[in-house]
Amino acid sequence: MTTNVLKRTAQVAISAAAAVAMLAGFAACGPSGATPGSDNNSGSSSTGAGKQQTARTLDQIKKSGKLKVAVFSDKAPFGYVDKDGKNQGYDIVFAERLAKDLGVKPEYTTVDPAARVDVLASNKVDVTLANFTVTPEREEKVDFAKPYMKVALGVVSPDSKPIKSVDQLKGKTLIIAKGTTAEPYFAKYPDIKLQKYDQYADAYNALLDGRGDAMSTDNTEVLAWAKANKVFTVGITKLGDEQPIAPAVQKGNKALLNYINEEIVKLGKEQFFHKDYDQTLKPVYGDSSNPDDIVVEGGKI
Repeated sequence: MTTNVLKRTAQVAISAAAAVAMLAGFAACGPSGATPGSDNNSGSSSTGAGKQQTARTLDQIKKSGKLKVAVFSDKAPFGYVDKDGKNQGYDIVFAERLAKDLGVKPEYTTVDPAARVDVLASNKVDVTLANFTVTPEREEKVDFAKPYMKVALGVVSPDSKPIKSVDQLKGKTLIIAKGTTAEPYFAKYPDIKLQKYDQYADAYNALLDGRGDAMSTDNTEVLAWAKANKVFTVGITKLGDEQPIAPAVQKGNKALLNYINEEIVKLGKEQFFHKDYDQTLKPVYGDSSNPDDIVVEGGKI
């Protein structure tokens, strides 16, 4: 090999290494990460992952003209992006009203299930409205407002091989999304092989491709998905305790928490979430579902 060839080979290797490093840098700053925000007050507190950035005040939010909201982009009909690139769904309708009554516009940040706490701690968003189930573990890391929905777990599987009980999952592969309540629930069953994905879309694609025997997430979600994918069925419609879904703010952000709580109580008087259901969920569920099984008004379950 000549000296010139050796030089060109080395240059190609260096360029390739630089490209990989650049891509890794972009990935680290992606929408599901916990990049520190720039709007800070004095002081910060420590979190498990590092420094917690101080949340924006209500005055700062109003002055900016934007309420920063973490939402899902792939969990129809609750939070998704339509064919025109617009955010849609049950959570989105609530976010729009929340921002409107505050006198600002919503600014959406797409989030993976496992990053819903991190985006608050890093002050990347003001509030998480991404089908966030209230659990004791999460309450240690964020402050939840009053609930606006309630769910349990469900399990969806192919019509040809329906899963109707947890016992039927023994020795089989169950698909779940990381950071969801399905993860700790099924961790108690060592005989069930868990196949985990960061995003819901990837998890559902794995089920469609036959990489697992079933998938579990909120029953409201799997029921909607099975209606759109006719060769699948929800064999287990309610698993575990029914749990509330609520907005979450950074731990200690009492001003924004109080505003959201007052807003939920006010909206309950006009049956806002039933109207939200009729607009976003009823077209999916039809008359087979009772809205009172899902909707919570005024923050009271």
